[in-house]
Amino acid sequence: MKWLSSISSRLLRRKIFDPVEEGSTKLDRCLTLFDLTALGVGSTLGVGVYVLAGAVAKDVAGPSVVLSFLIAGVASSLSGICYAELGSRVPKAGSAYVYSYVTVGEGVAFVIGWNLILEYAIGTASVARAYSGYIDSLIDKRMATAFRTFMPIDISFLSPYPDFCAFVITLSLTLILCIGVKESTRFNNIFTCLNICVVVFVTFCGWITADFNNWRLEPQDTEKYGDGGFFPYGISGTLAGAATCFYGFVGFDTIATSGEEAQNPQRNIPLAIVISLSLVFVAYFGISSALTLMLPYYLQDATAPLPYAFHETGWIFAGYIVSGGALFGLSTSLLGAMFPLPRVLYAMASDGLLFQWLSHIHPRYQTPFRATVCAGLLAGIMASMFELKNLVDMMSIGTLMAYTIVGVAVIVLRYRPEEGLNCDYMELSANEKLLPYGGDSCESESENEEIIYCNDENPVLSKDDMLDASKTKDTIQQLLLFPWSSKCGATEVSSKVANIFTFISAIASFILAVILIHSENSKSVLLPSLVFVTVVLFCTLWIFLLPTPSSNQNLPFKVPLVPFLPIFSIFINLYLMLKLSPATWVRFTVWMSTGGAIYVFYGWSHSKEEKRK
Repeated sequence: MKWLSSISSRLLRRKIFDPVEEGSTKLDRCLTLFDLTALGVGSTLGVGVYVLAGAVAKDVAGPSVVLSFLIAGVASSLSGICYAELGSRVPKAGSAYVYSYVTVGEGVAFVIGWNLILEYAIGTASVARAYSGYIDSLIDKRMATAFRTFMPIDISFLSPYPDFCAFVITLSLTLILCIGVKESTRFNNIFTCLNICVVVFVTFCGWITADFNNWRLEPQDTEKYGDGGFFPYGISGTLAGAATCFYGFVGFDTIATSGEEAQNPQRNIPLAIVISLSLVFVAYFGISSALTLMLPYYLQDATAPLPYAFHETGWIFAGYIVSGGALFGLSTSLLGAMFPLPRVLYAMASDGLLFQWLSHIHPRYQTPFRATVCAGLLAGIMASMFELKNLVDMMSIGTLMAYTIVGVAVIVLRYRPEEGLNCDYMELSANEKLLPYGGDSCESESENEEIIYCNDENPVLSKDDMLDASKTKDTIQQLLLFPWSSKCGATEVSSKVANIFTFISAIASFILAVILIHSENSKSVLLPSLVFVTVVLFCTLWIFLLPTPSSNQNLPFKVPLVPFLPIFSIFINLYLMLKLSPATWVRFTVWMSTGGAIYVFYGWSHSKEEKRK
């Protein structure tokens, strides 16, 4: 039992966050609100805007792809505002890793951090591979032919040839990031602005050539392309398209990883997240509507829809501009994918959970130099040795898990009491000493005198006073049944009750997602679905009725309608995670097993919280 208690205490120990101590950082605080917004837009509005809309419109949603992007944007914004609140609470490098470490515990934090490393590495490698493929397409596939001729690879799960172009692209970006954050953000700001200009131009030209009859056409092949009209694949197709379009909004969490390099992070991080998500949604909505109005949905080209649509409508010059815009979009996506990776490595190494030499900060450039080099090498090797489809399969699971943990963390922090005195008094036996939190110990003047309680800022209370007060203290049983009856405000007891209901609602959301996914076309799932929906709503309402500390009023940014919006976000993220293929879960298990070994044999004993304890 002692051994199990020791394990649980280490897995659940939380990082102590002192805003005064953590306010000083070795990193250069140089990122303005504009820099953070451009970073979020650049990492999110990449190659997806040039490919995603056409592919979803043709085979999944038809013209209702515009609604798919709307639904996906709303779902992403739920996670975005959760990130915004935690970014205003914990302005540290490391994103969801730090948030979960401060709120949930070290075990979950390591899982999230290790997962984010894989996610960002794959994101960088996939964009680098796409960049290389795009350049190769401009020169008639000459690079691929040469590499395949001189260095063929005949292994099923690897690329047919080593893509040295993708490797060089990744190392070039690594060099830019090593030199300095400000220099790399200038590069990102320029290309992001150019990318937005291209998106505006494409949208404007598309609307000029728009034909609203394309939203009411009947396809020639109804078996393959649905029933035509605005919803050719039905409402289910629109929702399926939203699940695909959701991944087009992934990337805004890059903003949250730059907490230690942002100016006024409590204000600028939430603002940058909200502004960037809004801009990205407007861009996706404009592109998808223009595309489906220019050309019937069933005639779209799934791989290069915009150049094809302009070619078919006779606007050849616009197609060349789109090709240039794709380069800008790929450049910003590459930087947005690479930028957070060394910051997560740096944050975990600084906490002792990964090898400490990764936390080195270059004295001249003020960047996590060693972490950036290692991140670049890891992403470069993956980009050169794996095909794009193999990389994309693993891109989503880590992000969705991080979004889920962030939603939980918002609820946990919102109902956690302020540090200090509360009215959960303890009944003490005779001659028992009490060390109040935040106060000095007091001893009785004689051995027979009843123990007294004192605090730096509160009057001395006798044991009789404490026993009288204890009669009115809140209990877990009371708050579980009648959460609105709290007499003490936000306390550790009410916080535990909130955590219990959050855990139950998350489990119920998971089961509900499993039922909906595996029995989508069955009417027999109606009753069990209603049961678990009722459980989720009941838990959410009970959490809402619990008291919250007054310190929440001073937050620079707060998620509205807590806990309803975070729990809804948790359900959506779990649903999308379960939509992923079994092979993705197998690869994810292998990666997490490797990380678990590192934590057990290194991070467990080198953690700063272990040394602090």
